[in-house]
Amino acid sequence: MKEVLTRGVENIYPSKEELEKVLASGKKLRIYLGIDPTGKLHIGHAGPLIKLRQLQNLGHQVIVLLGDFTATIGDPTGKYKTRKPLTKKEVLENAKNYKKLIGKILDLKKTKFLSNGAWTNKLKPTELLSIASYFTVARLLERDMFQERIKAGDDITVQEFMYPILQAYDSVAMDVDMEIGGNDQTFNMLAGRNLMRKMKNKEKFVLTTKLLTDPTGKKMGKTEGNMINLDDDAKDMFGKIMSWPDELIGLGFELCTMAKLEDIGQGSPRDQKAALAKEIVKMYHGELAAQNAEAEFNKVHRDKELPTDMPIFETDKKDYPVLDLLCDAKLAPSKNEAKRLVEGGGIVVIVDGNEEKMTDWKNPIGLKDNMIIRRGNRGFVKIKLN
Repeated sequence: MKEVLTRGVENIYPSKEELEKVLASGKKLRIYLGIDPTGKLHIGHAGPLIKLRQLQNLGHQVIVLLGDFTATIGDPTGKYKTRKPLTKKEVLENAKNYKKLIGKILDLKKTKFLSNGAWTNKLKPTELLSIASYFTVARLLERDMFQERIKAGDDITVQEFMYPILQAYDSVAMDVDMEIGGNDQTFNMLAGRNLMRKMKNKEKFVLTTKLLTDPTGKKMGKTEGNMINLDDDAKDMFGKIMSWPDELIGLGFELCTMAKLEDIGQGSPRDQKAALAKEIVKMYHGELAAQNAEAEFNKVHRDKELPTDMPIFETDKKDYPVLDLLCDAKLAPSKNEAKRLVEGGGIVVIVDGNEEKMTDWKNPIGLKDNMIIRRGNRGFVKIKLN
């Protein structure tokens, strides 16, 4: 039980002692984690999901709530500009593999999946106004990102004001005993705690987990562009983790794995990071895939050999605009990023084993059959001329 209350935990409301007392009593709690399908599941989701699994192992009922309604509004948490609203179709597309990936951590046979559109879409205007009456404008305006927008003269939309209210109502609709989420969701989760007290005269525990952040304090997630998606292939996942700064090793083990912290090796930072990468890849792809990913990584980065398998880009163009090539071959997500990579020396051309950094993005590159284009240390594409 100690690990449930401490590992990866930032805060517990009303207190750790109160939750410990309830858990020790043998009472089975109804606990939920809410996820808005605004994009792919990524490594930042692992901490709350693993915490949910720990409680599931203790016999508590766990719920994964997919915010199919709230995702169309857009959570303003941490956003200093209004989110672009998503359509219901986009939300469902984002969530299509959520259950499969969540099943890598939770026991799906003991997990209940719900969607908040099931009750939110049924609310009548009078009911919605009644729920909103439990909140004040002053309290909602306390959020730091709203204060920053006011200072900058930027808009705050009414639907963004409504987001924490509607998320709070999820707790009431499901009649939960506890909510889990990252500490960036503290405001929203405490809003649900307060609403439960006012509408049901019931206390709701809130457990916030630490965030996976880089050394500058920024979240490792889709907003910052440095995320590891839970559906990344094993080799890519392993390589991304190996690129993490050494300062993330301990936090990575704590938040992203189920390994016993006392069993973490005392080797070099590289060895510890490799152990972390292997542990994470094993969770989502299995032991054999983790072993193969490590072997492939060592082959390319330690032994300086080319990957065993690499994507093939087929074309009949012998002269190809550089920025178009990098985008079409999926080595860059946009022409601006492609330009930045070339100017930063991040693109290497390999012909017959000879490497040369690409320096000119303005003129087309002459392609040769079996030429290899490498992005950084992990991205490889072989050219196949038709």
